[in-house]
Amino acid sequence: MPFRFPDRLLPDPSADWNPSFVDFLTTRHPHLVTRWDVPALGGEDAPLPVAHGTTILALRYGAGVIVAGDRQATEGTQVAGRRIEKVYKADDTSAIAIAGVAGPCLEMARLFQTELEHYEKLEGAELSNEGKANKLAQMVKMNLPLAMQGLIVIPIFVGYDRRRGEGKIFKYDVTGGRYEETDYYATGSGGKDARATMKKLYRANLAEAEALRVTLEALYDAAEEDVGTAGPDFVRGIFPTVKTVTASGIADVPDAQIRTLYEGIIGTRKGT
Repeated sequence: MPFRFPDRLLPDPSADWNPSFVDFLTTRHPHLVTRWDVPALGGEDAPLPVAHGTTILALRYGAGVIVAGDRQATEGTQVAGRRIEKVYKADDTSAIAIAGVAGPCLEMARLFQTELEHYEKLEGAELSNEGKANKLAQMVKMNLPLAMQGLIVIPIFVGYDRRRGEGKIFKYDVTGGRYEETDYYATGSGGKDARATMKKLYRANLAEAEALRVTLEALYDAAEEDVGTAGPDFVRGIFPTVKTVTASGIADVPDAQIRTLYEGIIGTRKGT
């Protein structure tokens, strides 16, 4: 006998049945969605005093993928925040990291989480990694008018493909272009320096401990060269946010472990 959903779960034929939460808000409750047609903000000679967050990166290893970001947000030449979160769990098998203007970044991260949850509840199935990456690309594209005014949001999307048994990394440009990276990627103001470090240290199928060390080395080098990126703060106990995405799900790397790894990295560089 074929399976049937209970009648109370069936959609009302007279109602809009849209698995996209973003589309639902845009069409039915547009006042709840950021307006993308706003006029120029502040003018060329009056930049908005908004906080920016960098650097973020992702790296594939044997068991899956690591995604990480420093904790600092800057406003011009000042530190706007020391504990900002740039890495978020999207669902049980994927996560995103966000670089750019803090406000729109946080809004996009939370809306993307809701988008995936909404789709799964209505469709009764989880989107593929490619489908999730495409959904995020649509949201980045929606932000293009604001990006042209300087309110840029650039994410990295990572997921674990259970069918293939491997991690996935997707990067984006401001127009919503989506590109898959096979090994590693970093973006933000310190992204170039982080990528240079990963290029030297990365090897395929790294063990988790080695992959974590490469990740933290890359963030450390980015902080040394980029004033917008924070290094480890041993006084305040502030360290990068690091998550692993594997077949077991999303896991946070504890601050205590990150502290120990950084102590080893700094000791090696000092020759002690």
